[in-house]
Amino acid sequence: MACYAIGDIQGCYDELRALLEKIRFNSDRDRLWLVGDLVNRGPKSLQVLRFVRDLGDNAVSVLGNHDLHLLAAAYTGRRSNPTLDPVLQAPDRWALVEWLRYRPLLAWSAEHDALMTHAGLAPQWDTATAQACAEELEQALRGPNYRDFLEHMYGDQPDQWDPALTGIDRLRFTTNAFTRMRYCHPDGRLEMHAKGPPGSQPDDLLPWFELRQQREKEPHLLFGHWSTLGTVDHPRIHALDTGCMWGGALTALELDSLAEDSPRLTQLPCEAKQKPR
Repeated sequence: MACYAIGDIQGCYDELRALLEKIRFNSDRDRLWLVGDLVNRGPKSLQVLRFVRDLGDNAVSVLGNHDLHLLAAAYTGRRSNPTLDPVLQAPDRWALVEWLRYRPLLAWSAEHDALMTHAGLAPQWDTATAQACAEELEQALRGPNYRDFLEHMYGDQPDQWDPALTGIDRLRFTTNAFTRMRYCHPDGRLEMHAKGPPGSQPDDLLPWFELRQQREKEPHLLFGHWSTLGTVDHPRIHALDTGCMWGGALTALELDSLAEDSPRLTQLPCEAKQKPR
């Protein structure tokens, strides 16, 4: 049995199936770890959702910001990208969005000493804190007041972690850290608007993972979300969003190779579905 982690798909169903064929994925034997953003912008979000859902326990997909936006559009009527219309108008839409609402924010593999989220981990969090915060957010999404959370999750504040945060402030910070974060200030405050590659940001910002490198015995951290990031020169940081949507590639990493000096990557070059912004 092999396990592969795959970067942001964003509705690029044909590319996903081509990549799975390239790695000889067997749905009866192998497993997928998906870093989130299954939907939006690409042409076939509906097909991606149906395919991943039908894989059952052979696929683990964490929630990304675009996945959460689909939930907000479905349950609160929030305006959405037209590429989500086929999902919102599908006869099985409620089965699909209910399935999506129960996806985790964090995946952990003790076997591979690996942790996966969509965007990363807040600099102040250790692994136990991250797992606890993920569970809190999952409970909010799965509980009776999930619509209220989806209506109020948007916003950039609070931008600093404090264990004393409560209510929607705590949930919003957690949402932003897990699904939107790229850069942080040196004191750990999240910065939500800089999106370019390292070197393009203002001088007072650092990639979130650089603020974690002083931690000892970090697990392998797998994430997506940052299509402009490029290669990260760190043996335990694995960036998997390689810009399939924008004409880059869709990337699969074999988890069994994480302990090797050069983890095994398979990439499928992709045609752009939209022009990079």
